[in-house]
Amino acid sequence: MGSLEDKGLARDTYTGASTSIQIQHADAFTGVERIMLVAQGDLQRHLSAFFARTITIECMYTKTGPRGLGASRDNPIRQERQVQLKCGSRVLCIATSSVTVTSSECERLLLDERFALGQIFRHLRTYPEFALLKVDAQVVNGLRELRRTYQLETEGICCEIEEVFPDRNMFDLGEAWLKQDAWEDGSGASSFPTGSNPSLSRWSRD
Repeated sequence: MGSLEDKGLARDTYTGASTSIQIQHADAFTGVERIMLVAQGDLQRHLSAFFARTITIECMYTKTGPRGLGASRDNPIRQERQVQLKCGSRVLCIATSSVTVTSSECERLLLDERFALGQIFRHLRTYPEFALLKVDAQVVNGLRELRRTYQLETEGICCEIEEVFPDRNMFDLGEAWLKQDAWEDGSGASSFPTGSNPSLSRWSRD
């Protein structure tokens, strides 16, 4: 008997001797893009392997609900957060997350020790349940942008995450892309305009 995970836009099957991951509209993406689209809490590692560089996480904001007597199933603690995954000065991805924690260990890791989400799953040594909910490819200010929305869940923590890759050329050019001028606005901060151009392609599980 094989095992099947069929949630959203990605289907993951395996047997004792084989594995298969199928993504809807797979031919719309390069091989590297498909790897990034099905990353399950380990996107930072995949990006580090691809660029052969250290990838850092910079927190842009967090908004945390009341902690009360501590996280539990009866008293979930919720946090909204946004981070940037960066290689040097280049922004590779912007991740905006809604996080719900229901265990004291996950509360400690997220709020006290300020672990990034991927590092929480690594620390817990768990493989979270993954559902790819939506993929959106569009052009913004002349750059080919790629977005995905997905869910990760394991005991004690559930996350819904939207990730924006601002320039798909990074996956085509690799090292050469890192050496280009950073995509920044006049203030030196990363700029992510919305509504500039219509979507080229959009897929969702609905």
